[in-house]
Amino acid sequence: MNRIITAHARARAAVTTAVSRRIAGARDRGDVPGWVLITIMTAGLVTALWALAGPQLGQLFSDAISDVKGP
Repeated sequence: MNRIITAHARARAAVTTAVSRRIAGARDRGDVPGWVLITIMTAGLVTALWALAGPQLGQLFSDAISDVKGP
């Protein structure tokens, strides 16, 4: 039983140390312009697909939902 308690205490100490280091570390905000670019490009792709294939996708969804049988 003492081994389990010791292992738990060590694991808890290790996690606490890791979290403390992460919080106290450099405040790297990441590549914000890159994320903005990815978000805008994704929104553009979704808009283009929706404009080109909107009715077909709507019909595909309707057909799939109507084919679902309840219990």
